[in-house]
Amino acid sequence: MWTVIKFDKKQFHFFKNELKNKLSKDYFLYSPKLLIHKYKNNKLIKKEFNILGDYVFCYDKKLKNKEVLSQLKFVKGLKYILDGFLSSQEEIEEFISKCKEYENKNGYITQNIFQLQEDLNYKFASGPFVDKIFRIINIQQNKIKILMGNLKTTINKKEFLFNPA
Repeated sequence: MWTVIKFDKKQFHFFKNELKNKLSKDYFLYSPKLLIHKYKNNKLIKKEFNILGDYVFCYDKKLKNKEVLSQLKFVKGLKYILDGFLSSQEEIEEFISKCKEYENKNGYITQNIFQLQEDLNYKFASGPFVDKIFRIINIQQNKIKILMGNLKTTINKKEFLFNPA
């Protein structure tokens, strides 16, 4: 049984330890993450970014029991448990499987999760062109032809992260 939990980022360590005590040994936390490379003062900085912010998916068989859920409400570091997770199990599992499908060998989500479209503006989130806006001209299997200002170039899909602008 999957549930969606909002937690306090400052107390995440306490939160995980309390869950160990309250849930079975098979409990599982999943939080999809991106690894962003930024240049700051000519140095490459790698930053881990949680896609869901301060939300995490938690799986345990005991979560069907309402008594267990009521005990979890008082766990240190937990803000609240989202309601409606019982009726949304299919959607949660589908989202998690899609995220896992696009994870690389280190467990970070790759750029392939985003559906790219031609003639739309995007913004670099990693690499030397961080925060620069570009337009996609042509999409090939692993390469993308882009227009950045007056400059036309080709980039590798897997090398950079970018978001719709």
